[in-house]
Amino acid sequence: MKYHKTIKLKDGRACVLRNGAEPDGQALLELFLLTHAQTDWLLTYPDEVTFTVEQEEQFLREKAESENEIEILAELDGKLIGSAGVFAVRKAEKTRHRAGFGISVDKAYWGLGVGRALTEACIECAKTAGYLQMELEAVAENASALALYESVGFVEYGRNPRGFRSRVSGWQPLVLMLLDLEEHQND
Repeated sequence: MKYHKTIKLKDGRACVLRNGAEPDGQALLELFLLTHAQTDWLLTYPDEVTFTVEQEEQFLREKAESENEIEILAELDGKLIGSAGVFAVRKAEKTRHRAGFGISVDKAYWGLGVGRALTEACIECAKTAGYLQMELEAVAENASALALYESVGFVEYGRNPRGFRSRVSGWQPLVLMLLDLEEHQND
């Protein structure tokens, strides 16, 4: 799947949203480590990362060649500042209508519209890929992320009260959300 779009951030700068490609492996790994150190709301801690630059390059190559999965990078002045992806929840016939969604943005660029742009790009790509539903999990205390997801049409369908066990704050409830892409076909 291919994606390329230039957006205007809230501060007026132009930001490019594009497919990740194999040469982005090092920069994406560095961004991953940075964003996962900046907040306690993402899935892993930087010290848990076991994949290599070569594995990240392979991941990006596979996403670039996929018809139904994608990794979109946000690039500002040649620097990666965010990434988001759409992936199949499972490949089985009964579940192939479901897409998962994940996102992270460098904290230095929060509040500029990068997260919204990446989310909207992923919704567009999920529709193009033929998914009927997008799903995500977000830490309940991450109010700004929840507000963003709700603003683009995601709805809460449940909570996992012990979704994450944080080193910092103990149990973190996860909000389970989904977006019905059939209802949003004309958005």
